[in-house]
Amino acid sequence: MKRIFRCGIAAAVFAATLPAGSQQPAPPPPAFAAPNLSESGVRSMAAACATCHGTLGKPAAQSAVPALAGRAKQDIVDAMAQFRDGKRPATLMHQIAKGYSDAEVAALADYFSKQAR
Repeated sequence: MKRIFRCGIAAAVFAATLPAGSQQPAPPPPAFAAPNLSESGVRSMAAACATCHGTLGKPAAQSAVPALAGRAKQDIVDAMAQFRDGKRPATLMHQIAKGYSDAEVAALADYFSKQAR
């Protein structure tokens, strides 16, 4: 019993000698991968748009979703900025637009603007 008591006192004395701020600094925030703006990377991002806007930006006939194929690049960039900033009404696009950087939006807009209508 005395031995346990002595170990406890020794641990307390040791802990008291440590500086108060001896904790390690917080780890840095996670580093996310840079956007893949290569031709294949942009095609991969555009594939996510196909769910609503159709393959190559051409939705099904009579769809309420607008076509992206053949639209002017700046029109797409402006629309995405309006969705992201909450200045354009949307059901999903306001959330989706927040997931893309300006460089990714520009690359997608360029891709869809070059698709045939």
